[in-house]
Order: sequence, then C-alpha cells, then structure tokens
Amino acid sequence: MDLLGISLLIVAIAFAVLVIFLIRALNNLSSVLNGIDKTVEKLPDQLDEVMKESGVVIHNSNKTLLDLNEKMRALNPLFHILGDAGEASRKLSSSLADITVSWKKNTEEGKEASQKKDLGGLYGAAALIYYLTQKRKALKEIKEGSETRNDK
Repeated sequence: MDLLGISLLIVAIAFAVLVIFLIRALNNLSSVLNGIDKTVEKLPDQLDEVMKESGVVIHNSNKTLLDLNEKMRALNPLFHILGDAGEASRKLSSSLADITVSWKKNTEEGKEASQKKDLGGLYGAAALIYYLTQKRKALKEIKEGSETRNDK
C-alpha cells in the first residue's frame, strides 16, 4: 500500500468515527424531541385545567368583592357618624382651649396687678384667716356633737 491508500484508510476510519458520534448525538436529539412532543401533547389538557382553576379563582374573587362592597355600604354611615363626632369633639376641645387661654390671661393679669400693688401678702393673710376660722368652726361642731352624744 502506498501512501495514498494509507491516508485514504485513515480518512475513512475518521469519517466512520465521526458518523458514529453524529449518530449518537442525533439519537439523543431525537429522544429529546420525542419528550417535547409528549409534553406538547399534554399541554392542551393542562391548559384546560389551569383555565378552569383560574375561572374558579376569579369567581371566588368576585363573590368576595361583592361581599366586601356590601359590608362597606353598611359601614359607610358609621364612618360619617364617627366623622361628625370627631368634628364636634374638635370644636369642643378648641373652645375649651380658648377658654383656658383666656383664664390663663386673666390670672396672669391679676397676678401682675397684685404684684404691682404688693397685695400678695394681703391675699395670703386673708386666706390664712379664712382657713383658721373654718377650722375653728369645724372643731366647735365636732366638740358640740360629742357633748350631745355624751348627754344621751
């Protein structure tokens, strides 16, 4: 055999090996395509099931939404009442705050006037005298009450 025959033999063997590898790869590709074909055949049935379940979910969502709307309609007057009560309490608290501010202002004006005229000590003395007279009167009443009990 000459060189040309040997090289042709090597090329033929290489081609045969290449064909064997291509056959294996094509067989694997064929099995993958068969699996995809089976999956695609099942797809309409699976889509029908998914669509049925989606329909059930949408139906339940609509029922829940209708129930929620009915309950909101029932609660709507309550929210208006609470809003009105809140507005009334806000007005009341603001008027009470205004009264408190005016009392504070009047008290501060009276304090300033008493400090200007040095009447603080006089007011304190008057309050002490009043307290002592009330205490003396209460003690007398207690003493008289105990004497009437002893007489009985």
